[in-house]
Amino acid sequence: MDRQRAGFGSIDEYIAGFPEDRQQLLEALRATIRAAAPDAEERISYQMPTFALEGNLVHFAALKNHIGFYPTPSGIEAFRQETARYVSTKGALQFPIGQPLPMELISKIVKFRVAENLNRAAGKARKKKA
Repeated sequence: MDRQRAGFGSIDEYIAGFPEDRQQLLEALRATIRAAAPDAEERISYQMPTFALEGNLVHFAALKNHIGFYPTPSGIEAFRQETARYVSTKGALQFPIGQPLPMELISKIVKFRVAENLNRAAGKARKKKA
């Protein structure tokens, strides 16, 4: 994988830059996110695969020892008990390489983020009409 490149044009291009075992993990993660947010747009943002719907939903990235999942601070806080077993920061979770990805948890977080973004967008639309 050439991490020094100027940038990625698509999620496919990003994933293709990794060894086969990482590609499989990333494709499974991508499919889980896509199933939980079928209307979301795929893009590259901050040089990471990103899903967006009324703003960014989640990002993910492959790193040396883990898969990073970035659902914003609200996505982590809403599932604090379920995410407690993973290394986390304010807006990121680390899923260790060599352990199964918690696809059910990821799906729940993505669905939460979809609802959060849609509710925020609806609130903005109501304010404009008022």
